[in-house]
Order: sequence, then C-alpha cells, then structure tokens
Amino acid sequence: PSAVSPGLMWLRQGEGGGSLRHTCEQGDGLSRYGWLMHDGENFGVQEIRDGDLFLKTEFVKRPGGEHGGDWSWRITARMEGAGGPAPLLSLFFYIATDGQGTLEPHLENRTRLAAVTGTTEELGHFTLTFLRPTSESGEDPKYASYSYLEAASPGLHHLTEVVRSSLSNRFVFAAPGKPRRRFFAVDTFRGLPGSAGEPPRGRLLLHQVTLEPPATVEVTFESGSVVDRPRQLAGGALSAALARHMAAFEQRFEETFGLGRKGFPPPQRRFAQAALSDMLGGMGYFHGRSLVQSPLQERPVPAPEAALFTAVPSRSFFPRGFLWDEGFHQLLLARWDPALSREVIAHWLDLMNVEGWIPREQILGEEARAKVPPEFLLQHSETANPPTLLLALQRLLPSAPLPYLRRLFPRLCAWYDWYNRTQAGTLPLTFRWRGRDPQLERFLNPKTLASGLDDYPRASHPSTEERHLDLRCWMALASRVLGEVAERLGEPAGSYREMERALSDNGLLDQLHWAQELGAFADYGNHSTAVGLRWQRVAPAAPGRPPPAPQLVREVREAPRPRFVGALGYVSLFPLLLQLLRPDSPRLPAMLDAMRSERQLWTPFGLRSLARDSPLYMKHNTQHDPPYWRGPIWVNINYLALQALHGYASANGPQQERAAEIYRELRHNLMANLYRQYTESGFLWEQYSDSTGRGQGCHPFTGWSALVVLVMAEDY
Repeated sequence: PSAVSPGLMWLRQGEGGGSLRHTCEQGDGLSRYGWLMHDGENFGVQEIRDGDLFLKTEFVKRPGGEHGGDWSWRITARMEGAGGPAPLLSLFFYIATDGQGTLEPHLENRTRLAAVTGTTEELGHFTLTFLRPTSESGEDPKYASYSYLEAASPGLHHLTEVVRSSLSNRFVFAAPGKPRRRFFAVDTFRGLPGSAGEPPRGRLLLHQVTLEPPATVEVTFESGSVVDRPRQLAGGALSAALARHMAAFEQRFEETFGLGRKGFPPPQRRFAQAALSDMLGGMGYFHGRSLVQSPLQERPVPAPEAALFTAVPSRSFFPRGFLWDEGFHQLLLARWDPALSREVIAHWLDLMNVEGWIPREQILGEEARAKVPPEFLLQHSETANPPTLLLALQRLLPSAPLPYLRRLFPRLCAWYDWYNRTQAGTLPLTFRWRGRDPQLERFLNPKTLASGLDDYPRASHPSTEERHLDLRCWMALASRVLGEVAERLGEPAGSYREMERALSDNGLLDQLHWAQELGAFADYGNHSTAVGLRWQRVAPAAPGRPPPAPQLVREVREAPRPRFVGALGYVSLFPLLLQLLRPDSPRLPAMLDAMRSERQLWTPFGLRSLARDSPLYMKHNTQHDPPYWRGPIWVNINYLALQALHGYASANGPQQERAAEIYRELRHNLMANLYRQYTESGFLWEQYSDSTGRGQGCHPFTGWSALVVLVMAEDY
C-alpha cells in the first residue's frame, strides 16, 4: 500500500529541454515499446523506440533472504539511423517513499548519487547502488555528467512534474576532447504550483546520468536479509543470469503453447512471446478507495480501502483493473502460471462488498485517479459487468487446490446471488443490465456500459421490460461453473445445475429471444426503428449574446413499442459463443450463416461487432462519441467464437463440417491480421477496422488482444 517506488525517466537533450519521458502516455508518440520477454516473476526484457533513440531495459530478480531477495536492472541506450554526433541523453533513476520508510543518500563529489541505503516495512534493510556507465559492451568506462536531486515528494503521481519543474539548462557537458555542450539537469525543486502548505507524502532521491550514447548503465538492489550472497548481480554475472532466464523462458513458452511444434516461424513465435510478456509486464498492484454511488445514499461515498493485484488492458490508456477484461486476461495467464492467475482472481473476489457486488472499474489510489476523466470515477452499486472471471476459473478448476476453492466458494455464491437478485428481468429466467444511460436525448442509442459492450445497439427506450440476451447467457455459464465448483467441493449443487438446465433450454431460449424477422437471436424491449441524430439550434443565454454552437440531439420519428431489437452482431451470437445451442440445434445454421456472410459479420480480418446491414452500423452515438462496438473487430469476442466453433467442430451434429471450415478460415484471418498489424505498427491494438484491418483505439493493448497467443496455440 505504501511501498518504496524506484523508477526511470529519460530526456533527449535539445532545444527547450526536449521531452521528458516517464509514465506510458499514448500522446508521447513512441514508435514502439513493450516487453519482449517477461516471465511474470524473475526477469524481463523490454525494448523502447523513441524516435531514433533505442532503449533496452532488462531486469533479473535473485530470490533469497526474508524480503524477496536481490534484483538488478540494466539500461542500454543507442542512437539508430542518421550519423553525426549523438545528442546527449539523460537517464533519471529515482527512488521515492510513499507514506513510510527511510532513505539515506551516499554521494560522491556532491553530485553523483552512488548509492541509497534504506528501510521499509516490506523490504527491511536494503542498498540500491548506481553503477558507473560503460560502453554498450559493458567493458569500457563511459564519460558522463552527474546531477542529484533530493526533494519532498508530493505523491508518486506528481513525480514527473517534480522533475520537470526542477530542470535548468545552466549545466555544461565537457567530455574530454569534444565540444562543450549545454544541457538540462535537475537543480532545485521549489515546490509545485498550488501545493503550498500541503504536507509531503514522502521523500524523493534522484540520480541523473547525462551521456552520449551508446552506453549501458546498471542498478543493483541488494536486500539486507540475504546472507552468503554469491557475488554482486552486475556485469558478467547479470549477463549470465539474463541468458539463463531467456533460455528457460523460450523452453517454457514452447512447452506451454507449442507454437514451434505447430510450425510457426521464429518471427511469429517472438510476436506471441511479446504479447504474453507485455500482459505480464503490465500487471500492477493498486491500493485505495473506489468512489461509490448507492441508491441508499444521496451522495457518493468512498468505499473501504482495498488492494488489487491485476493485469490491465493497456499500460498507456487503461492502467487499472476492469472486471470483465480481467476474465479474458486470466484465460491466457492461467495457462502460463496457474498460481499467479489464482492469486489475481482471489484479489478481485476480495473486492466484493457485503451485498455481493464488485465494482466493474477499479480506480484505486491517486495514481490511478490521475488517468481517469472525472465522469468515469463514480462506480454505481447497481451496475454489473459480465462475470468473465468464471471463464478463467473454469479453466483452473481441474488443478485448483481444494483449500483455495473452499475460500472462494462463499464469495462466488454471494456474487451469483447478487446477479440473480439485482439483474433479473420481469419474466422468469430473463435478465436485464441495470444502469443504462438515462439521458435519452443525448444518445442515438443509450449506452449499456454494464454489459462491457458500451454502445452496442439495445432497445432505443430503456425500460424494465427489457430482456438482454448476453446477460442471460452469462448467467447460464455462471450456473454451470458454480455447479462444477460445488461438486468438486462436495457441496450441494442441485440449484445451480437446475438453473443451468433452465437457462440452457433451447426451446425457452427460442421463445424469449429468437427474432424471426431478423433470423437471429436478439434483445427484447421498448424499441423504435426510426431514431436519428439531428442538429438543433440553441437559444442565446441572454438577449444580445451570441448563440451557443448547435447541438446534435436525438430525434424519434416513430413511437417505440415492445419488440425484438433489430441489431445483428456480437450479442446475437451469445448462445453460440457460450455454447448453449445444442450441436443439432435448428438455429445453428442461421448463426453460422450470419458469421460467414460478408454482408453481415464476416471480414478478411475477423468477425465485426455489428452487421454491415444493421441500421446503426458505424453510426456515431453523439457528436463526439464515435462507433465503438458498432462494426470494429474485437479480439475477445473473436476468441469466444473460435472456442465455440472448435467445440461444434468436435461434436457430432449436422453442422460439424461447416463449423470446422469456418473455424479454420476465421482463425487464419484473425492471426494473420494481428501479426501483420504488429509488424507494421509495433503494437497490439484495442480493436481493428472491419474495412482495412488496421489497428485502432488505444495502444499498446496487450489485454484481451493478447488472446491471439491462445488462438495460435489452438488452446480453448
């Protein structure tokens, strides 16, 4: 909760001080960055390309002692491309406390921070040593200029500004035999604007190394509780440890996913390794309070303090926990490291309140809040999210230790009961997402953030009569998994199995959700097919004042009535995606036809989210709200589609061969496009264009887009 935080910033020296880099920001425009290898525990290798600057960060952890052991970090920097003298590069290594712990600097010549000794509750006594830079080979010393900053820390989320506001260009780089050059270095920190009188949160010690690339810099962390340390983990010892870990990673990756045996060439195997590694490298520990709005209270209140260890969708854009994303993340991580995955799932279930509700977005602590627009901070206690953690738990179930399942089971029961109690529809065995956007005049179709599918078309006029197909299918899955867990523990499973049978009944599913006019399964609700956005002039606030800009508002040209919602897309596929349809279902051919139809969901790059012939295909929801789940290709749903097709292709039934054929084509299209976009752009993306296949949305998105690894492995 209040751990000591070490980190790195860098600055390419130039006019105006250049651009200080620190946290992952999409707006920085880096051409490529990400972990190429990361085992989630002991080592990692990351490459960063910032213009023509190439940085490689590598770390190794050496377990030992009573506080986790030692770790060492190596930064390699070089310029690529144009010749001429290399611009100066400054590396800023820092360590900061955040609420507890002590730090003691050890200086050489008053400007070089050679080491820091310290103590914290979690780490005991430790020594952090900043070794002198060397040539890229690590053999020859490298000339550098050193600067030092000691400052009160106003909080980890403000460290970038602390350093930026401390920079001065009065310093001169004077390498022997070379022209003297002025550069920016940390000087004096006089406080951030508006922070006068606020007590410091901790202490910051910073070591700036300014040099001319190429160069290598190493940092070692040595735990005071390690006895009989073999030697410092630096230089040749660090290189040897990295080589051992890289070889072990390659072997474990092949044993786990078998891509070499499947004939994938080395570049494609490295792509898959990077996808897994970037998910592992983006994992974080968060601590703080959610801001919660309950129907029982007038004003939002802070929830109790909570801790969360989780993967994140995107290091740059979504560096926090999302409930429905995490279930997809854990499908991959459960294959790589089941114990790690079990720990993450337990953390999420520990966020449950006494009613059984888990907030769908976890914005814990000031660092997380600093990355979230204010309108998204509030979590509403009646709003659900798909229980995708159960997908991962189902995968972990055969090998999960019984004591672990016993601790989980009461939480799973409470979560399941919460869904049944709060998300039930008006008719028996129907379900409705709560929390649809109430501002009808603003949106072409009010959003359903709870579903995870945000702007996917639902009934045009939210009402208590709605029946949401995807939620009903999620509840069938939940009933199945709860039944499996109960049986494994010897607990009564009858009620869960009975609910599973009822929700999987194909006849009842037909009765409640088959839209004959659409030829597909659909939501049901109070719906108008004649809704559009039109510009509306706004009257001036007062006579003589200029009028505000026109606004796009919703226009309903036909009164809504209870009916099926005419939108064919991902929601329509849910009975197939979660394999509720029997292999001999008479509805299966229509589902496969919709998937394979280029007029509807099929593209050369994967399945689009909404059919091309759907009324809201690629339509903006507001003036500034472009289509999100209204056409683009999303990897998580394509993974579920491949999993389902693989299942139907393995089951006896009239559609077995057809399912196998579509499976082969879809798998090839999805893999080929994600790999092509990665090689061209350097990133996995949040979503992909259904017309060009290009990556779009935020990047890097090594959340559920990393499921491409399981697709390559055919691991469902």
